[in-house]
Amino acid sequence: MTRSLILGAALTAVFVLAALISLIWVPFDVTQMDIANKIKPPSAAHPLGTDHFGRDILSMIMVGARTSIAVALVAVAIGMGLGVPLGLAAAARKGGWLDELIMRANDLVFAFPSLLIAIMITAVFGASALNAIIAIGIFNIPVFARLTRSGALSLWTRDFVLAARVAGKNSARISVEHILPNVTNLLIVQGTIQFSLGILAEAGLSYVGLGAQPPTPSWRRMLADSQTMVSFAPHMALFPGLAILLTVLGLNLMGDGLRDMFDPKLRRVRT
Repeated sequence: MTRSLILGAALTAVFVLAALISLIWVPFDVTQMDIANKIKPPSAAHPLGTDHFGRDILSMIMVGARTSIAVALVAVAIGMGLGVPLGLAAAARKGGWLDELIMRANDLVFAFPSLLIAIMITAVFGASALNAIIAIGIFNIPVFARLTRSGALSLWTRDFVLAARVAGKNSARISVEHILPNVTNLLIVQGTIQFSLGILAEAGLSYVGLGAQPPTPSWRRMLADSQTMVSFAPHMALFPGLAILLTVLGLNLMGDGLRDMFDPKLRRVRT
């Protein structure tokens, strides 16, 4: 295991653990306002201070971690669950009408940024965490489809695939039994990267009011609420900002570590 993988996994585990703990316990109720204790600096009672409504920032970051991780995780699952089969199908029918249809559909989705997709979905169904998941998930589909197709194309000419064809296996069976296991490493690494991008995307959507809605805490909305108070209450922006930074950094380091671990060429260099 590389240092990047260990450090990235440790940082990610801290926030995942905080999100899991928030399911059963938080220091203070994040839905209750305490105006008498608003904008308090870090103290023994409130280790990260309080916001402009007197809510405990540590508690809000813990619940916000749950929101961000859930949105990003489900969005990546949507992208992987739909994108991988499409990529395998496109590779199996390279140059055919199905391949062209899937790739041009991917180009169409890439033409619209996730924020624009979220705005369109919100205009129809309203702002919510569910719509943020759908918007980010839709944008993830072509990412995984292209990656899977690229990895699969390099495998279709291998001897073990030719042997499978001689044995009478059809393209769908070869894709599932022989191609998919050999591109799994690529998908795992890309999954960690899209997970970190999903957290950033959820934060961006929440910042403009298209993500999780009040009273559900969101890291980016905490930043939006604090932007006019940075001069006299910097802790309100500092701690949610650090939460986003460290989580994304941890996921990216973990992705780099997994890539190095799975890449045979890099393993030979280290040895």
